[in-house]
Amino acid sequence: MVLTVLKRIVGTSILVSTLGLPFAAHGTEGASGRPISGTGVTPDAGVVPPEPGWFVNLAEIYYDGSISAGHSVPIGGKTTLGLDGQVSFTLATLLKVWDTGAGPWNFASSVTLPYAWTSVSAALGIGNRTESVKQDASGLFDLTFTPLIAGYHFSKTEHISFSVNIWAPTGKYDPGNIANVSLNNWTFIPTISYTKLVPSIGMEFDVTGGVQLYTRNSATDYQNAPLFTLDMMALKRFGNGVGVGLIVGTVQQIGDDSGPTADKLNGFRGYDWAIGPILTYDTKINKTPLSMSLRWVPTVSSKNRLSSTSTVMAMATVAF
Repeated sequence: MVLTVLKRIVGTSILVSTLGLPFAAHGTEGASGRPISGTGVTPDAGVVPPEPGWFVNLAEIYYDGSISAGHSVPIGGKTTLGLDGQVSFTLATLLKVWDTGAGPWNFASSVTLPYAWTSVSAALGIGNRTESVKQDASGLFDLTFTPLIAGYHFSKTEHISFSVNIWAPTGKYDPGNIANVSLNNWTFIPTISYTKLVPSIGMEFDVTGGVQLYTRNSATDYQNAPLFTLDMMALKRFGNGVGVGLIVGTVQQIGDDSGPTADKLNGFRGYDWAIGPILTYDTKINKTPLSMSLRWVPTVSSKNRLSSTSTVMAMATVAF
């Protein structure tokens, strides 16, 4: 039971909000925004467990993305010809499940401290010439917190959760750079997650959807349009603690970006699709439950968003 609860905590803590990329002023500015397709769903994503307690989640993401030189990308109030970026993204999340007693509703809260390293290369138009530029940046990324995660249990095998995740522009940002560890905007993400368990065949199905609402980047006068995110997973569990599954994720931009740079690029509307496998494992270390997972979700289709063949994510969660 404890291991099941542990896995469900992972689902309702860090990833339900989807993750952000620390490129430039981040179609959206920097060709990314905050979400990475395929990282927003976890096992038991729709479950907030009834047992109160504290949980710690650690996640590591490596992302290597690019847009070809034939496409213009808005960054820092200007445009580049193409974009290449590598990111190492480390997130530490503390989650509290509140003691709400018996009943179909349960509640939790979480806060995530992210650290990012990024290296970005692009071609900038300077006067009548084009100059290749490469920049690195590292440091604390934008803080994210979820004041309340509300979970409802339809039954022992069907669950749903609701939350509004908030990203604050706490990282260092320089509008003149193409690599930053902040997006320099507030982001509000209403999110719904659903889980269906089928114990008779050891299967579960999880879906997480959200809408990302951005404030304007005051340094570049760039307004990202809302992004709709949807990640789906089918997972087969085995008796030895191993699970194997498949993830499909997409980001779809709702409307056009706005601002002087976005207007020059006709709104820079974009989308992407990603698909890949996930491997999970549950065990104990000296009676302490440990839940781990590893996924690879490369981009299979995109427009005006970074495309990656190297999106890798590892997670581990322990309960206290």
